[in-house]
This record gives sequence, C-alpha cells and structure tokens, in this order.
Amino acid sequence: MTDRATESIVVNATPETLYRVVTDFEHYPDWVSDLKRIEVLETDASGRPIEVEFRAAAFGRSTTYALHYDYDRAPEALAWHQTHGDLTSKLNGQYRFVSQGEGTLLAYELEVDLMVPIPAFVKARAAYRIQRLALRELKARAESLS
Repeated sequence: MTDRATESIVVNATPETLYRVVTDFEHYPDWVSDLKRIEVLETDASGRPIEVEFRAAAFGRSTTYALHYDYDRAPEALAWHQTHGDLTSKLNGQYRFVSQGEGTLLAYELEVDLMVPIPAFVKARAAYRIQRLALRELKARAESLS
C-alpha cells in the first residue's frame, strides 16, 4: 500500500532561490544530513540532471535509490519518480514553490511504498519524519543563501 503525504513550510527566500537549491544536486551533501552519496547518472540537453542516484540513511539502514526528475513545471515545481531502489518500490513526489509575501510557501508531496511489509503507522511516521527533516534542512539552506 502506498502512503501519500504533503507537508509545507514558509521559507524566507524567493521561489527562485528554493528552485536553485533543490536542483543543485552536487551540493546536497552540504545540507542533507541523511545523505551518504549522490551521483548524477544522466542529464538532459540543457545539462539539467534528470536521473540521480542517492545513498542515504533510512529506516535504520542504508538505502540506494534513483530518481528521475521532471522539469515540465519548472521553476514553480520540481517533480520526480523513482526508477529503482533497494528498499522502496515507490518514492515519487514533488516540491512546489508558491510566492507568499516576501517569502515562499514550500510544499513537499511524497508517495512512498516499501518492498518489505511494515505496519502502516510505522511507515506514516517515517514518511512524516523524512518530510519534516527535508523541509527544515531545505529552509535553512535557502535562507542562508538569501
């Protein structure tokens, strides 16, 4: 069963700054605490990463997964879907950036499905933790650049 969740936070940075941060994959290790390794596997004709592989801490162990990025709604949103993973069978989502006064409402939507069965409440708690941590780290990074 796939779990879906959306979390949001207001960031004191422009939508453009947030978009630059989330598409600057090479610098993810500077601000993403659970990330162990990142590798851009493929870029598009414009040089944007479209296939990125991550090695991260998750559920008390390390996991490797690759995401395919969709720039069709850039710079208002950045969407992705998982192409392969060793712990997750689905890890799809998107960031949305909505200008709000002098800041930005940052929304993070995530769909997660694990290969191993675990209780729904454990999965929901893990997804919430992933989103909350990601939003806090992204907020701190973007505000430090503004």
